[in-house]
Amino acid sequence: MSKQRKTSLLFVALPLLLFILIMITTRDFSVEDKMAEEEKPTMTQLEEILERGYIRAITDYNSTNYFIYRGKPMGYQLELLQHFAAHLGVDLELQISNDLENSIDLLANQQTSDLVAKNITVTGVRREMVEFAQPHSRTRQVLVQRKPDHWYTMRSHDIEGMLIRSQLDLSGKTIHVHRHSAHAARLQHLMDEIGDSIHIVKRDEGTETLIEEVARGEIDYTVSEDHIARMHEVYYANIDARTPVSFEQHMAWAVRKGEEELVAAVNDWLSDFKDSPMFADIYDKYYNNPRSVFIAKSDLHSLGGGNISVFDDYFKRYADIIGWDWRLIASLSYQESRFNPSAVSWAGAFGIMQLMPATASFLNVSSESGVHDQIAAGVRYLRWLDERLHDEIEDDDERIKFILASYNAGIGHVLDARRLAEKHGKDPDVWRDNVDYYLLNKSDPKYYRDPVVRHGYARGSEPYHYVTEILERFRHYKNML
Repeated sequence: MSKQRKTSLLFVALPLLLFILIMITTRDFSVEDKMAEEEKPTMTQLEEILERGYIRAITDYNSTNYFIYRGKPMGYQLELLQHFAAHLGVDLELQISNDLENSIDLLANQQTSDLVAKNITVTGVRREMVEFAQPHSRTRQVLVQRKPDHWYTMRSHDIEGMLIRSQLDLSGKTIHVHRHSAHAARLQHLMDEIGDSIHIVKRDEGTETLIEEVARGEIDYTVSEDHIARMHEVYYANIDARTPVSFEQHMAWAVRKGEEELVAAVNDWLSDFKDSPMFADIYDKYYNNPRSVFIAKSDLHSLGGGNISVFDDYFKRYADIIGWDWRLIASLSYQESRFNPSAVSWAGAFGIMQLMPATASFLNVSSESGVHDQIAAGVRYLRWLDERLHDEIEDDDERIKFILASYNAGIGHVLDARRLAEKHGKDPDVWRDNVDYYLLNKSDPKYYRDPVVRHGYARGSEPYHYVTEILERFRHYKNML
C-alpha cells in the first residue's frame, strides 16, 4: 500500500476513533454520575432537624394546648414541645392549625413540618397516613349535654333520670361536632352498634365553642374528649359530661410515614419524661386545674379576650413612633416588667418599660409619669437607637436585634461587640452567630480588654438571652393575635 493511501486512511480513521472514544467516555461518566447520585444517601428527617437547628411542629390553638395568658405563651403541647426541642438541642418553630386534616397534609404531602403535636386520638385509619409516637396521654370521648332547667333545686336521682346515660338513647338525637375531629367517625360507628340513626352536624367551630353552645342552650349535644369536658364542667355548672361514647383511646404525636428515627427520638425522650415530676406538673396545670377554664375566659387570655395586656391600646398607639409591630413592643415590655407599672429593678430602672433614671430624664419622664407616657418614652428611646444604627445596619430585621440588645445593655456595648466581630473575621452587621457571640463573651477579659473595646466589661449573657426571648415571644404573639 502506498504511503499516500496509508496517510489518507489514517485521516479517516482518527476522527472516527476519537468520536467513539468521546462517546464511550461520556457514556461512562453519565452512568457513573447516575450511579453516584442513586447511591448518595438521603438524610432522615431527624438528621435534617439536627442540621438546620430547629424543629417545625404543628399544634392547635385552644385553651389547653397553646395560648397566651397575661402576655406569657403557655399550653400543654407548647411545654412538651419545648422540652423535646431542648432534649434534641434545637430551637422550636411552631405552626398553628386547628384543622387536623390540614395538619396531616402539611406533614405528609407538603412536607413543610416535622411533626404534628396535638391530642390526636390514635385510630387504624390514621395509622395508614402517619407514624404515631408512643402515647403521651389517653382519654375517651364523652357526650356533653345540658342538665334540666332548675336542676339546682332538684334531687340528684331526679336529675339522673332526665339525662342520657345509655348510648342506645342517642337514637334520633342531633349531635354537633367539630368537622375535623374524631368525634364524627366515632358517632358513625356508634350508629352501626346501636342499629339506629344519629343526626350528625359537622361544624367548623372547635369543641370548646360547641360546649359553650350546649351550656347556653343553643344546641343540645356535642362530643368532647373527657379531659376537656371535665374542665368545662367546672366553669359551666349546668352541663354534664359523664356519659361515654367510646372506649379509652390513646393520644399521640404524629410524624411522616417511614421516619422511624424521629419516632424513636420522641419515644426515647417521652419514656423518661412521662415518669418525671415535671410531666405530672405540666399535665396537672392544664388538665387537673379547676381554674383553667376561668383563665380561658379572662380578657387577658388570647382566646377569652384576645388581649396581651391591659395596655395594648397604648402599645398600638405609640408603635407608629418607630414603625414597629405593636406586638414586638408588647413583648419587650413583658420582658422588662411583666407589664407591671410599679416594677423597680436593682439598678434603679422603673416602670412598665424599665427606663433608667438618666434615660428617663433625657426623655422627659419620671417614675411619677403615667403608664402611657412611659410607654411613649420607651418607644422614643427605641427610635433614638434606631436612628444611630440605621446607617450602620441596613437590613431592618437584623437592625431590630441590635436595637433590642442596645435597649438592654446600652448601645456602647453593642458597638464594642460589632468591632470585636469585625476584628475576628465575623460579620458586624449580622446578629446571630456573629455579633451576639462577642456580646455574650464581653465578661471575658480576653474580649473586654481588647484595644477595640471602648466601654469595658459587660454582663453579656443578659442581652444575649434578652434578644432571643423577646423575638421568640413576638412570634407567639403573631401566631395567636
